[in-house]
Amino acid sequence: MKVSSFEVFVVGTPPPHFGGRYWVFVKLTTDGGVEGVGEIYSVPFHPRVVERMIADVCERMVIGADPFRIEQLWRRIYSSGYTQRPDTSLLAVLSGIEMACWDIIGKELGRPVYDLLGGKVHDRLRSYTYLYPEPGEGDRVYSDPDLAAQRASEYLALGFTAVKFDPAGPYSAFDPRQLSLAALDCSELFMKRLREAVGSACDLLFGTHGQMTPAGAIRLARRIEPYDPLWFEEPTPPEMPGAMGQVARATSIPVASGERLTTKYEFAALLQSRAAAILQMNLGRVGGILEAKKIAGMAETHYAQIAPHLYCGPVVGAANIQISTCSPNFLILESIKTWGGFHAELLKSPIRWEAGYVIPPDAPGLGVEIDEEVARAHPYEGEALHLEMSDRPQ
Repeated sequence: MKVSSFEVFVVGTPPPHFGGRYWVFVKLTTDGGVEGVGEIYSVPFHPRVVERMIADVCERMVIGADPFRIEQLWRRIYSSGYTQRPDTSLLAVLSGIEMACWDIIGKELGRPVYDLLGGKVHDRLRSYTYLYPEPGEGDRVYSDPDLAAQRASEYLALGFTAVKFDPAGPYSAFDPRQLSLAALDCSELFMKRLREAVGSACDLLFGTHGQMTPAGAIRLARRIEPYDPLWFEEPTPPEMPGAMGQVARATSIPVASGERLTTKYEFAALLQSRAAAILQMNLGRVGGILEAKKIAGMAETHYAQIAPHLYCGPVVGAANIQISTCSPNFLILESIKTWGGFHAELLKSPIRWEAGYVIPPDAPGLGVEIDEEVARAHPYEGEALHLEMSDRPQ
C-alpha cells in the first residue's frame, strides 16, 4: 500500500467561530482507494501559506510512502531540512499527515485507532466545555461573573460536570506580566460566583494563556485556591517550564499545560520540571497520535494525567477521542459545547455526546468522515490567523 494523492481543505468557520476562524484538513488517498483525514492545528502563517507547506511536505515525503510505516515517515519529516527539533509549524503539518495515516490504517484493518494502540480502557469519556456566549450577549460571559455563573448552571443542567473560563483578561504579545488588582479581584469573584452556582456538582477549570510572571501567577493562585479549581491552566508562558514549576510548587491547585508544546521532548521537559500535573497536548500540533501516546506513557511514570486540548475542528476532536479511550491516565476531554453547530455539520455523522460524556465510536480509523461538500462550500476568505494575541501591552 502506498499513498498516491493528497488534498487540502481550508475551511472557514461561520459565526460565532467557536473553535477558531478556520480549520485546515489534509486527506490522503492510497493506491487502493483508502482515504484518511487529518487536521493541522494553528500554524502561525496565513492558511494560503500553510496549504503550500502541506503540499511541499506531501510531495517530497508522503506520496509513494507506506502509511503503515508511521515511525519511519515521522522521523523523515521531523528531520526535514536538518531541523530535528520541536518546531510548531512543521510539527503541525506532520501531525495532520500522521493522523491521516492512522485513519487509513484503521480503515484497512477494520478497527478503531484505539484498538491499535492498546485497546479500549474507557467506555465513555468525561468532557468539559468553555463558557460560551449566547446570541446577542456579545462577550459579556467573559467579563460578567453573574452571567458566567448562570451559563455554568445551564451547562450543569445539560450534564457537564466541568466547565472552563478565563477571566484574567486579554493575553498579549508582551506577556508575561503582573495582573492588576482589578483583574485579580475579577478572577476571584468569578470563582466565588461559579462555585456558589454549581456547588460541588461541577469542577471549575481556571484558564489563562501564559499571561503572568511566576510571582503574578502565585498571587492569583492564592486568591482562587479557596474555591478548589480542578486546574490552573498555563499560568506562565510555555517556553520556560522551570518558571511554571515555581508556580506548581507554590499552590495546591494542579497546573495544566501543553496546548502550545510539540513532541515528547518538550513534554519531557515539562514533566522533569514538575511544572504540570495535567498535560494538554493538541493532537493537531504535538506530532500526531503516536507521539501523543508516547507522551501519555511518559506522564504515567510521573503519575500525571492527560486532558487533550481542543480549540479547532472535529478531526482533532476525533483523534483526541481515540487517544483518550486507550490511555489509562486520561482525565477529561475538551468539548466545544455539545459538539453541535458547525462541528456536527462538517461531519457525515456527528461525534456522540451524552449527558457530559463522549462515547467512543466503533467505526474503523478515526471514526469520522468529513462532508467534503460542506467543506468546499465554506472556504476561508479572511486575512486574520486562527487565533491572534493583543499587539499592545495590557
